[in-house]
Amino acid sequence: MTVETDAPPPRRGAVRPQERALAPDLARGIMLLLIAASNTGFHLWAARRGPSGWQPVDGSWLDRAVQFTMITVLDLRVYPLFAFLFGYGMTQLYLRQRAAGSSEKEAVGILRRRSLWLIVIGLAHATLLMAGDILGFYGLVSLVLGWLVLRRSDRALGWWIGIATAQLVLLTVGPVLPALFQGELGSFGDASAEPGHEAYAAGEESWLAAAGTRLTTGLFVTFAAAPLSLLGGAHVIFLLGFWAARRRVLEDAGRHLPLLRRTSVIGITVGWLGGLPAALAHIGVLRVPDAAQSESGALTLLRDVTGNAAGLGGVAAVALFAHWWTGRPERRGARAVTAVAAVGKRSLSCYLAHSLVFAPVLAAWGLGLGEHLTSATMLLFATGVWLLTVAGAYALERAGRRGPAEAVLRRLMYGGDGRRRREARHRPHPVRTGTAPPPPCSPSRPSRAPERSPGPPPP
Repeated sequence: MTVETDAPPPRRGAVRPQERALAPDLARGIMLLLIAASNTGFHLWAARRGPSGWQPVDGSWLDRAVQFTMITVLDLRVYPLFAFLFGYGMTQLYLRQRAAGSSEKEAVGILRRRSLWLIVIGLAHATLLMAGDILGFYGLVSLVLGWLVLRRSDRALGWWIGIATAQLVLLTVGPVLPALFQGELGSFGDASAEPGHEAYAAGEESWLAAAGTRLTTGLFVTFAAAPLSLLGGAHVIFLLGFWAARRRVLEDAGRHLPLLRRTSVIGITVGWLGGLPAALAHIGVLRVPDAAQSESGALTLLRDVTGNAAGLGGVAAVALFAHWWTGRPERRGARAVTAVAAVGKRSLSCYLAHSLVFAPVLAAWGLGLGEHLTSATMLLFATGVWLLTVAGAYALERAGRRGPAEAVLRRLMYGGDGRRRREARHRPHPVRTGTAPPPPCSPSRPSRAPERSPGPPPP
């Protein structure tokens, strides 16, 4: 005899701590340092700019070395890394929900709510603090790709990746390469365009006026730049994240070592070489027309498209390190690795925390410190802010607590389902007699173990 309750079967919530893999969290933690460093340019609102409108062109030899390094290694190279991890975590969330018994409609609904709320959070973040927000951008891209691609077969996903790659090559690489070989770099770009850093309004003394500019920039990035990126094939990096997640490349790195090694070496080499011409032109070693260095110029387009390779190479390098480090009998530096991975677990909170420090301290409407810093000292400041988030994330990790932004987003994503799960945990289990086996969905004996997952990204 069985006494049953009429409660709905419990569904999966957020990823459990024991299911997390090191590589994705570690990659996100490192990524946030690189994002903080890459964003330093627009905080230097009083600096003199060159044709690119982004990195300053003044300062000491140390400042010039920092500018050269950031153009080669960081600028337009960090966000592809984030996009890959975003697509990876998005697929893992979907697969985890399906493995736990959620219907396809339920799993897609959770992802849709997540994307919509990221758009809302991103626009609020842009308006209040930081116009260059990426949450809204990736929220919209994930909303579209979740609808069009996420549930497709491996074969269909391969076709989508091929189409996106062709778009990227034809629309970006195609026009640039002939100009490079023919020496007509000045045929692309607009040297008289408004410098890009002005769209961030860091030099505006009125917070209200700055908020208006930031909102305009945030709306453009979310609702214009994101759709254009889909048309231009830039979403291929998301799709490669889908593909890798289906094969558990980051969790089971030991089974994919040749792929990870090739991707790391080739990706980082191509990415850094693609940024080298722009860096040489910035410091005056390479003489090119100003239009070629502008934000729509040939050198910037080349740096942008090769940034995708650098992003993939960076993820692969972190996965190789995580595999090597976890296989060591004595894991030296365990506290540092744990602390950086803790940032990755709370990447949304740490990302927002950057702006809570950067904007009021550096902007002209705040303390105005950005007027007095240089490229080198700004990099030190950004690193210090990141270290503050590392300390905070590590403290939360030791206390066993989520980041505040992750907790809020989790509640918004799962909504009433989360309340039903909590109620189900406190409801008495069914009382059974006889020899009949428990049903497959019995909470006391799950039919299959959930897959390990890196968990949802920030982002």
